[in-house]
Amino acid sequence: MEFVGKIDIEKYKVVTPCIRTDEVVITDERIQHIKERRGEAFYEEYRVYFKEIVENPDYIFRDKQSCTALACKTIDKDGVAINLAVRLAIEDDDPKYKNSIITAIKESKKRFEQRLRNNIPLYKRE
Repeated sequence: MEFVGKIDIEKYKVVTPCIRTDEVVITDERIQHIKERRGEAFYEEYRVYFKEIVENPDYIFRDKQSCTALACKTIDKDGVAINLAVRLAIEDDDPKYKNSIITAIKESKKRFEQRLRNNIPLYKRE
C-alpha cells in the first residue's frame, strides 16, 4: 500500500458528510488494476499527478458507487483530464480503512467537455 496524499475533507463532503480520515492510499492490487486496464505507460506517466489530483481537484463528481468521488484535473502538459475514482472512508467503515484510489481514467478534452455537459459537478475549483 502506498500513501498518495491528503484530501481536504471539506471539499469532499459534497459526496458524503461523514468522511473519517484525510489520508489517501493506493493498494498494490489497484495499481495492478490500473496497469492492466490503462497500460504500464499510462500508470508511469500519470501516477506522479495522483497526489495533486486528490489534493487539488478541478472538479469532484459523485461516482456510481456510494461513498465514491470522481476527482478530476486537467494536466497542463498534454491537456488531458485525469479522473481518479476515490473510495472515501466513512464513519461506518472499519477504522483501519483509508480513502483509497480505485482506478484512474484519462479523458480527451472533447470527452471531458461532454462529461461537464452531462454531469453536474458537486465541487468546482474557483
